[in-house]
Amino acid sequence: MEQKRDSREKKSSSEKELEGLRARLAETQKHSEEYREMLQRVQADFENYKKRAERESFEAREHANREFIARMLPSIDSFQLALKSVENREQFTEGVKMIYSQLYSTLEGMGLRQIECVGKSFDPYMHEVLLVSESGDDGIVLEELQKGYMVKGAVIRHSKVRIGKKADEGKKTDTLQNEKKISEA
Repeated sequence: MEQKRDSREKKSSSEKELEGLRARLAETQKHSEEYREMLQRVQADFENYKKRAERESFEAREHANREFIARMLPSIDSFQLALKSVENREQFTEGVKMIYSQLYSTLEGMGLRQIECVGKSFDPYMHEVLLVSESGDDGIVLEELQKGYMVKGAVIRHSKVRIGKKADEGKKTDTLQNEKKISEA
């Protein structure tokens, strides 16, 4: 009889344990489903964010283009007036000067600045060396061959320059002797 009671108690405790495990499994499945739904919402929100960011970026570029074009229209008008006066050279020249002034003023208003370089030390971040000349001014910009520009502190085109370089004494005398030989010939 005692064995039957032990057997019933074992079944009863096994059933309770099994019910507990089923309850924990159901709870875990519920949490898993909640997490899956949350992940799907986060993914959908992220996709919507990406689409909105792309659309806003496109709209910002379009707005900037429209604004730039609107700022350039007075220069276009001046070009039309200048082209009407092609026969009168003086008026045409004045018109072209006015257009240059308008264009440059418009670009300055948008942050364009010219890089000043003649007489200054060579800066590889702002200058591009095209020519090197023997000079007492080692590393100094002697001539600007093409203007460089910056917009709000960022270089958009380097100044193309000729810089000076001190000549070695040995090379200097060799160069003078070669020049004499060439002029005597």
